Amino acid sequence: MSDACGCSDESAPTEYAEESEKTVGFWQVSEIRTAAVSGALLLAAWIAGLVGGPEVLTLPLEIAALLVAAWTFVPSTLRRLVKGKIGVGTLMTIAAAGAVALGQVEEAATLAFLYAISEGLEEYSLEKTRRGLRALLDLVPAEATVLRDGIEVTVAPSELAPGDRMVIRPGERLATDGRIITGRTSLDTSALTGESVPVEAGPGTEVFAGSINGTGPLEVEVTSTAENNSLAKIVHIVEAEQSRKGPGQRLADSIASKLVPGILIAAALIIVYGFIVGEPLLWFNRALVVLVAASPCALAISVPVTVVASVGAASRMGVLIKGGSALETLGKIRTIALDKTGTLTRNKPAVIDVAATGSATRDSVLALAAGLESRSEHPLARAILAATPDRASVTDVDTVPGSGLEGRLEGRRVRLGRPGWIDAGRLAADVERMQRAGATAVLIEDDGQVIGAIAVRDELRPEAREVIARLSASGYTTAMLTGDNLITATALGEAAGITEVHAELRPEDKAEIVRMLKARQPTAMVGDGVNDAPALATADAGIAMGAMGTDVAIETADIALMGEDLNHLPQVLDHARRTRSIMLQNVGLSLLLIAALIPLALFGILSLAAVVLIHELAEIVVIANGVRAGRLSRTTTLQAARPAPALESAA
Repeated sequence: MSDACGCSDESAPTEYAEESEKTVGFWQVSEIRTAAVSGALLLAAWIAGLVGGPEVLTLPLEIAALLVAAWTFVPSTLRRLVKGKIGVGTLMTIAAAGAVALGQVEEAATLAFLYAISEGLEEYSLEKTRRGLRALLDLVPAEATVLRDGIEVTVAPSELAPGDRMVIRPGERLATDGRIITGRTSLDTSALTGESVPVEAGPGTEVFAGSINGTGPLEVEVTSTAENNSLAKIVHIVEAEQSRKGPGQRLADSIASKLVPGILIAAALIIVYGFIVGEPLLWFNRALVVLVAASPCALAISVPVTVVASVGAASRMGVLIKGGSALETLGKIRTIALDKTGTLTRNKPAVIDVAATGSATRDSVLALAAGLESRSEHPLARAILAATPDRASVTDVDTVPGSGLEGRLEGRRVRLGRPGWIDAGRLAADVERMQRAGATAVLIEDDGQVIGAIAVRDELRPEAREVIARLSASGYTTAMLTGDNLITATALGEAAGITEVHAELRPEDKAEIVRMLKARQPTAMVGDGVNDAPALATADAGIAMGAMGTDVAIETADIALMGEDLNHLPQVLDHARRTRSIMLQNVGLSLLLIAALIPLALFGILSLAAVVLIHELAEIVVIANGVRAGRLSRTTTLQAARPAPALESAA
């Protein structure tokens, strides 16, 4: 609970893996059980008084109700006072003691009873929303099957070690992260990434804890212990980062922390005024009512319960949000800068066109290009090598940084590279056509003569145009950042529906563009979390795409989209805006309540019991409203992506 609320002890957090095994039930919260006992005693005292029972019967019942309810907050309040800390618990303790001093035991018991209920509801709501996050750990099965000396053995996930071989049958969940050794299947990763479409997997594919094996049996080599797998890291990071407070929470905490001592001083002045005017008992009573009226517990809990609920809900849809600060910032974003490769596109380039000149043929151009690229790891190289089985016997291959490759074929000098380094000559029109189609063009030269051009294009994600349209309809400004040439980038931008395109950028240039966009409006940068690190760090909110299993992305970005579906971007933005709206509602309601109750209490319009009842009902409303952030509204429900128009139509 909040420090300003000041009614519970700070306890060291228990290990989240252990806590995940606990079920949080309403009656398992000690404050709720204690309040129920106190309420029963109060009810008995009220009934006894109603039927004309003697005071010797009703007073002990009221005292017992007071002592039982006060046990939930008075001891911890006194311990905090010893440490020099005051909070709402301090106000309630003083108010209850003052009521007893005035002989109003029933009012004191009612105050303690209602306050115990609100404390219990607060604790229950926070634990219930945290449970939604920890439930991710329940995706790990209770046992795993491993091969030991060729024999299948059943072990607990905690006994798995890197190098073990797990046997995963169809329908079973993976107990930890690993790499497929044998077998092919389709994996259901919806609980991790929020994506409902199964992922095809085969030998060499990285797989993650909690995924469900679909159709085929697998042997998987363990790459992580159960304590350090992807699921455990997600839960650990989110629980650790939930303490990062955003502006709204810092404001609420600041007001609450200053309000408590201020109200104590005001109450003391009211009592002094009572002695001055000759009515000390009347104004002492009003001072107690003012103490309760000004208690900021609803204000102190208004933001934390909303943040916990919202972050937990986001994790269930495959989005990792690092605490309240990132969440509040995301809710204020108005400009979205998107990297091209791997974010708007699939990051799987393919050859889409080959132009040849002179005596060269399509096959001979591809074979020479493949010979030059045979040992390269560049994405364009993989696309060219996948387009042909033939390889020219090129020797002495050297890389010319920023330009291309050169080598020797039967004594002749051969080159492959970008237009400008190699003169396009008669293929200039073909190169321009390729670039306008959104492709990257490379030229191939043999013995000083250009013989062909190859167009390689990284296709847009099918949902990209739909996502950009949704962002624009929601009032966001979008911009594309890429290191590709301007013609290609413009064509891809038009196909995606983005009009602001920044091309031919290095990583540091992207950071500078983001800085420029930030000067206009709050800006988020969406990238892969590794190559775009400078831009992600510069943006108001850095969003990493496809971060599942990528430690760098999860640790460096403010928000991580665990899956590869771009539809999650507008979904989480809508979720953050709705959450921020709920935060503002809670803070506004809490401040309005305090402002209204203080004068009513000061002039004796409301009694102590009435103020307590109104205050605690308001706190229940604030908690219930905050918990709403844990439910995804219809406007944030993931929409089915419609295929984007083919790039050929834009050419």
